[in-house]
Amino acid sequence: MQFSFFLALSLLAGAPAHSALAQQEDQKVIPITAKRFAFTPDHVVLKRGEPVVLRLTSADVTHGFFVRPLKVDELIEAGKTIDVKVTPETAGTFTVICHHFCGVGHGNMKMTITVE
Repeated sequence: MQFSFFLALSLLAGAPAHSALAQQEDQKVIPITAKRFAFTPDHVVLKRGEPVVLRLTSADVTHGFFVRPLKVDELIEAGKTIDVKVTPETAGTFTVICHHFCGVGHGNMKMTITVE
């Protein structure tokens, strides 16, 4: 009887984790790569109110990824990938900048995100 109790408890404890994993798999993931001195892709279109994951990767040095209207302020370390969950609430076209000095072309490193 004690075994059944622990088995039931572990199954119940695992249910939310499985549910969260299923939700993550259903979310739209947009890969974005930062490399001196550009983001690829350089333009992304999102839908207002639709949650997405921006999968940010740096191909060379540490870069920044800053877009104030979406409340995103991240550092992308060289050779690393980070996931940033975003649910845009305001329609418009927003400029993303690299806000971490990455070399002489740093000031021109931008991309746009359009929220429809």
